[in-house]
Amino acid sequence: MSELLNIKVKKYTLENGLEVILYPDNSLPVTAVNIWYKTGSANEVKGKTGLAHLFEHMMFQGSVNVPKEKHFKYIQEAGGTLNGSTSNDRTNYFETVPSNFLEMALWLESDRMGFLLPALDQAKLDNQKDVVMNERRQRYDNQPYGRSWELLFSNLFPPEHPYHWPVIGWMEDIEKFELEDAKNFFRTHYSPSNASLVIGGNINIEKTKLLVEKYFAEIPSFGNPDIPDVPERPLTENKKIIHPDNIIVPKLFLGWQSNKLFARYDAPLDIAADILAGSKSSILQRVLVHEKQVATDIAAFQYSGKYAGVFFIIATPGPGYPPDDLKEEILSLIGEVGKGNVNERDIMRSKNSIYSSYIYSLQHLSSLTDQINNYNCNRGEPESFIYDTQRYQQIVKEEVIEAVSRYLTKPHVELQIVRGEEN
Repeated sequence: MSELLNIKVKKYTLENGLEVILYPDNSLPVTAVNIWYKTGSANEVKGKTGLAHLFEHMMFQGSVNVPKEKHFKYIQEAGGTLNGSTSNDRTNYFETVPSNFLEMALWLESDRMGFLLPALDQAKLDNQKDVVMNERRQRYDNQPYGRSWELLFSNLFPPEHPYHWPVIGWMEDIEKFELEDAKNFFRTHYSPSNASLVIGGNINIEKTKLLVEKYFAEIPSFGNPDIPDVPERPLTENKKIIHPDNIIVPKLFLGWQSNKLFARYDAPLDIAADILAGSKSSILQRVLVHEKQVATDIAAFQYSGKYAGVFFIIATPGPGYPPDDLKEEILSLIGEVGKGNVNERDIMRSKNSIYSSYIYSLQHLSSLTDQINNYNCNRGEPESFIYDTQRYQQIVKEEVIEAVSRYLTKPHVELQIVRGEEN
């Protein structure tokens, strides 16, 4: 295991604060460029939610030297792939190109880091506001079960917590974005000192350093944004939300505040999720789906954020079976695990499943470089592959029981998505 994950990188920092990590693997004919801006929806404030996600769109709308939407065109015509994404904690942009197009990819990324602001105008902002509002309508407001996650997060965390609002933002905030809001957000968060650049694959270290220096070194730093103030506000009582929706099949969601990314109980809660609902032989699936047939499907997972974690269980009740009764069945089985009713065989199966999935994901260069950036931005140690796997492999049964008892027996949020009344 150690040899397979003994992934070595070269890390250094430019004078403007940009962190650069190089991962050479000359067995590949391609190169991946992956940049994280250490800003997501958690870095927004009330009344200005959705700006981080808006900028994921704005970054493809052209800069001083690259016309609107040509970023996509240049990369795709070179035979490459690209995209971007936004989460609570970061915004990332990534390209995978034939290695002889590395310089072009670096030029494109540097141009929008250093020269997007002068090309940002009201027309582009209005256009992308419309795009994002339509995205919100399609994926959240008018999508069956589409508002589930924002209902859960907004009830799990108080209004002042940075995970209270959805990544896409509230519609009333998106509608009110002004050009100066967008420019201020860019100045605050899209500084090289708030970014981490990973370049991996078929690269020459010295030549790549020269290219990074050429395209990024002269971009001025705006400094680092303030770290969000994250209040600890544990739930003091259970919350129950009944949300009518345009659905046929009801769904039950349960959520608990839990441990944040890389914290003490993060990995044990991942294993607990797998033991509870990760396979046909898992506790909830075996008992509720196959034996009692009171649910048609059930899943569990630990969401690990930079500032907090959430443990979720999502279940579809069997035909005619009351969601309230299904909830009680789930809580009863969780309580049994919290009392120690779990065997070593299930722990080992879960460890092996998590490890094999992790190894499989690293076969893709784009995923591997993204993982390097994850480790660098959240641990400051980009070579954390062995550490990350060992924190699972070293877990013992008692730690899983303790994690379940500590978090999943505390107050929770229950969300039932039910069929709305016909108009």
